[in-house]
Amino acid sequence: MTNKAAGETGAEGAEELRRQIEQTRSELGDTVEELAGKMDVKGRAQARAADLRDKAGAMTVQLRSSAAQAGHTVQERATKAGHKVQDTATRAGHQAHERALKAGHTAQDRTTRTRHTLEDRADHGMPWPAGPVVKAAVRHPRPTLLIGAAVLAIAVVSWRYPKK
Repeated sequence: MTNKAAGETGAEGAEELRRQIEQTRSELGDTVEELAGKMDVKGRAQARAADLRDKAGAMTVQLRSSAAQAGHTVQERATKAGHKVQDTATRAGHQAHERALKAGHTAQDRTTRTRHTLEDRADHGMPWPAGPVVKAAVRHPRPTLLIGAAVLAIAVVSWRYPKK
């Protein structure tokens, strides 16, 4: 009966049994491969090191890119600041130039008015010997200043080193 029972289900049972055995062998092979992979410490360490090298390389590229971008940003800001300083200095220079011109014109106008006042006084309010001298000094100020400086130097030297 045992044979008969096995024989009735023999064809189907044997075929099914072979298929299950094959499937079990396949699963067992996968499990053994998996266990062998877990047991291969050196291989796992090398794989992990390769992953870390790849990550480090990617981070290096990213950091270099970030540094380059930061460098460009700093350069642009420095250029803008330099232009701003240059513009401010140019404006300040123009303002100083305008103020100097205005002060020069004011001084020139005052000098001209003083000259005319002195000429009028020399013509009308001074005695004869002083009038023409003052008028000549007003018309030719540089030689007058040189002569005055020479007279002053002679007076200082005479006073400082008197004759014995």
